[in-house]
Amino acid sequence: MYITCLDLEGVLVPEIWIAFAEATGIPELKRTTRDEPDYDKLMKYRINILKEHGLGLKEIQDTIATIDPMPGAKEFLDELRSFTQVIIISDTFSQFAGPLMKKLGYPTIFCNTLEVADNGEITGFKMRCEKSKLTTVKALQSIGFETIASGDSHNDLGMIQASKAGFLFRSTDSIKTEYPELPAYETYDELMAAIKAAMD
Repeated sequence: MYITCLDLEGVLVPEIWIAFAEATGIPELKRTTRDEPDYDKLMKYRINILKEHGLGLKEIQDTIATIDPMPGAKEFLDELRSFTQVIIISDTFSQFAGPLMKKLGYPTIFCNTLEVADNGEITGFKMRCEKSKLTTVKALQSIGFETIASGDSHNDLGMIQASKAGFLFRSTDSIKTEYPELPAYETYDELMAAIKAAMD
């Protein structure tokens, strides 16, 4: 029994924070888990910048409404779900992911939650569990599933390395250089072929 675990941002949809940084003209918000491996540190940094600029959940959701899945992402996901279970495991937040899941045909997603004040200010965040991607993959394995995982960033490495087969997808040159043992792909066709081969 296989479950394929995919990252969301950078794999199926563009990076939400980069899109928001471009929409607001705040370059500091372009930092992602590709640049900062410590997610806790990254989110606190982002929340401080939002506070400085008086921006809240509504402004981010307005940007998310304009984001479409990457070309070919929905078709890739539809084909993958036709022959295996798929879970998207993301460090994003339920308040961000909803509209994007609609555009992807409502796949299963495990993500986190933002703490939001009545005025829409983002005051904090609640992680579902520690090292959520690795923890989830290990939990799936403990109930009898073989996992196949793919992602693009530092926070995906745990689940990729712990899985029966794991792949980098559209990752950075620095991550690919640092982990030469991990197969790295740039197209959905290559990734689909690799997942099918891992299941044979």
